[in-house]
Amino acid sequence: MTDPLTGPLTDPLTDPPSDPLTRERSHLAASRSALRAMREDVESLDITDVTANWVNAAVLENQIEQRVKALADLSQTPLFFGRLDYLHAPAAERAEGGEGERFYVGRRHVHDADGDPMVIDWRAPVSQPFYRASKKDPQDVSLRRRFGYTGGDLTAYEDEHLLDPAEAATTSRLLQQEIERPRVGPMRDIVATIQPEQDEIVRAGLAGSVCVQGGPGTGKTAVGLHRVAYLLYAHRERLARTGTLVIGPNRSFLHYIEQVLPALGELTVRQATVDDLVAHVEVRGADEAATAVLKGDARMAEVLRRALYSHVTPPTEGVVVVRGSRRWRVPAYELEEIVRELLARGIRYGAAREALPQRVAHAVLVRMERAGEAPDDRVQNAVARNAAVKALVKSVWPQVDPARLVLRLLADADFLAEHAEGVLTEDEQKAVRWVKPARSVKSAKWSPADAVLIDEATDLVGRTHSLGHVVLDEAQDLSPMQYRAVGRRCTTGSVTVLGDLAQGTTPWATRSWEEALGHLGKGEAVVEELTAGFRVPTDVIAYASRLLPHIAPGLTPVASIRENPGFFDIRTADAGTADVVAACRELLEREGSVGLIAADARVPRLAAALAAAGIGHVGPGEETTRATRLTLVPASLAKGLEYDYVVLDEPQAVVDGEPDERTGLRRLYVALTRAVSGLVVTHAAGLPPQLA
Repeated sequence: MTDPLTGPLTDPLTDPPSDPLTRERSHLAASRSALRAMREDVESLDITDVTANWVNAAVLENQIEQRVKALADLSQTPLFFGRLDYLHAPAAERAEGGEGERFYVGRRHVHDADGDPMVIDWRAPVSQPFYRASKKDPQDVSLRRRFGYTGGDLTAYEDEHLLDPAEAATTSRLLQQEIERPRVGPMRDIVATIQPEQDEIVRAGLAGSVCVQGGPGTGKTAVGLHRVAYLLYAHRERLARTGTLVIGPNRSFLHYIEQVLPALGELTVRQATVDDLVAHVEVRGADEAATAVLKGDARMAEVLRRALYSHVTPPTEGVVVVRGSRRWRVPAYELEEIVRELLARGIRYGAAREALPQRVAHAVLVRMERAGEAPDDRVQNAVARNAAVKALVKSVWPQVDPARLVLRLLADADFLAEHAEGVLTEDEQKAVRWVKPARSVKSAKWSPADAVLIDEATDLVGRTHSLGHVVLDEAQDLSPMQYRAVGRRCTTGSVTVLGDLAQGTTPWATRSWEEALGHLGKGEAVVEELTAGFRVPTDVIAYASRLLPHIAPGLTPVASIRENPGFFDIRTADAGTADVVAACRELLEREGSVGLIAADARVPRLAAALAAAGIGHVGPGEETTRATRLTLVPASLAKGLEYDYVVLDEPQAVVDGEPDERTGLRRLYVALTRAVSGLVVTHAAGLPPQLA
């Protein structure tokens, strides 16, 4: 069998038993058997007399359990997806004089009973040419073979002879098929289809931070997740100590991506939203857009800092410490100097408060030594706990509860005015203050922006724990204060920032990545741009890109590499819902998932219409099945999701559902670019003029 683009393929029905496909299937069966043996070896481990105590035993038992899970053989997931035939032995083995070798590239390492590799992890250095080798730069690879699967069965292969000058470079049909393969359920990994420009980002070092600007369908989310998997492979011990975190915009999005890392054998990465990170109080309220923008402004950090340190009061009297029959006095001017020094050091409020009694105790010990005594550390600690010293600390450097501090700022006009002077105007101060001040932290109707302010105050009091690596997806929608909240979670680590400025749909959406990285504290991060579109069909992305001059002038439009232009149709609908339901029914006759995206206000009406028509559907974040493949998606939750086919209901209603036109057009841009294979736009009202 021959493909017009890629040359010979194989057909299991006509090829003889000794053909290459049969041999590759045999290797797949042997690899699965070897993986099963690896898992059984771990399951049979006896740790009864290995550990010293029950704590160590519990830790080891958990590690074994995680290892067993990582060695699971997923029947519908190919164990390997490619093969590399090297002309010579890889660099690491050339010292031993080895000739060229063959490596199967897959999602995890598999070895036989003798320890010889049967499948090489895609993250290993020897696997890198699978993604980067080319006719111009073969990287010592004579043959690259891609495998095609149906379910978990190996059904085809494609060969690319990189050193053969007579063989022209062609587009891989199997690669195109994998990209366009219908999807039902959560997001899949792209480990078999990573492109060279994506691979460079995935394999970037742990020490450096990376910001990826990518339009719809460029694979930025997948790149970020695969980067985590790669870093865990390359720096396993370090990241096991410091931790990793993936931050998404909402729970629906996190549910959608949650299976990608486990499919790659990584089970320990935490996932959260920004709201999860700052959940110090219960959020029960909401701010007007203008108020939320002000509360999310980075200037609020300075207001909080001033308000917190206003609690420090210079001492006006000395302190007298009684020990036995002796009285030791530290005068007020010396105490004031100690307080001034602690303030000048810029350390956290809480750390300085803990250091103050020790500094006072040290001053007492100096006096003891001058009097001929020989006090040691135990004496200094005892003096630091002396009642007089404790009373001094309480009056000079009192404890401050972060939530109570923010409560007072938002409720007390005079307190806010005192510490916002020169930072916020009077009108801005009025805008951030509560109309009806709350009496206590528990009774307050905190908003999401308030919770971020409390998190900032919490960090001013005591340092936030820093992780080894953080992935921040859909980052364009964060406020400066939210960026600061994420940044303090990776002050000693690195970050991968993923986003698209054209898809910023919050009133406080960032204007540039340089500004965002500054608020994150990662101004040195490298900004990469992905412009090759793998997911959105050509006709669909070309139509959506008409909005770019109005929502993000200067951004490079995504250029789809899809050879299939996709299914695209714009239909005038009736004023009811019949035509929308009919479009959904039509697309459900095709293979794959279907998303019906609509303005939030229209979702209840459409849900009732689908139910009346007997069409089952689920909401974002709920699992689709073969029987129920339709998801009804409010436009506000569409970001980051993807479906084989999309019906977009009333584009103008999507625009009108936002507080301003630019945000509405950005929301529409997101909705238009969720389709992998086809898009139907239905409208009874006129289309936005920007799409003309």
